[in-house]
Amino acid sequence: MILVTLGTQKQQFNRLLDAIENLDTKEEIIVQAGGSKDYKSKKMKIFEFISYDEMNNLLDKADLVITHGGTGSIISPLKKGKKIIACPRLSKYGEHVDDHQTQIVSSFADTGYIMGFNDGDNLNKLVEESKKFKPQKFISNKDKFIEKLIKNI
Repeated sequence: MILVTLGTQKQQFNRLLDAIENLDTKEEIIVQAGGSKDYKSKKMKIFEFISYDEMNNLLDKADLVITHGGTGSIISPLKKGKKIIACPRLSKYGEHVDDHQTQIVSSFADTGYIMGFNDGDNLNKLVEESKKFKPQKFISNKDKFIEKLIKNI
């Protein structure tokens, strides 16, 4: 199963949904669409929002997660060891107010945690490559951050 998470932004992210709609796959595709809730699809099951518990359940079942470049949408499946393809929302398409997600996706992809999907990339090829992709194990810096914070207070 492929789980697609587009976050809770009010802006649509139909560019990514169009690419997914054109995938050559028979896998079940479930989408948490946020602002793209009205997107019409012949192959995706689309929900505006999914509860926290149901999202955790779907993450457990997913073979692949395709997501926007939001930190939370990347880290949650990473913690579960999932293969992730992330596509940054871009301001030039009205998908976000700025292009900060390009830096987030690049940073996670450059360190081997995820695969990045950018303009001009072939999603079918990335999905095929994801079958052999071995993501780096995610290690949170939260404890080190808290330790430094306490030390500096």
